[in-house]
Amino acid sequence: MAQPKSKKSFPFDKPGKYHIRVQGFLDESWSERLGGLRITAGSLEDQGPITTLVGQVRDQAELAGVLNSLYELHLTLLSVEYLNGD
Repeated sequence: MAQPKSKKSFPFDKPGKYHIRVQGFLDESWSERLGGLRITAGSLEDQGPITTLVGQVRDQAELAGVLNSLYELHLTLLSVEYLNGD
């Protein structure tokens, strides 16, 4: 039986660059606690303060740790985007 064409998959255990946006303010001093991601805070008229985190994570486990930390800080997750596996 022929295998159905699968959607593009992303490596689960390899490094990747991610762009994460959350609603709320997060100070740059949190960078080390969040895997060294670059933190940029700003605001949008209709959404209030928005924080963007960009950078390399080692694997999906580290990404899950970052997302769990943001959840524990009560920041609303707006988006997580995989940029590349460089």
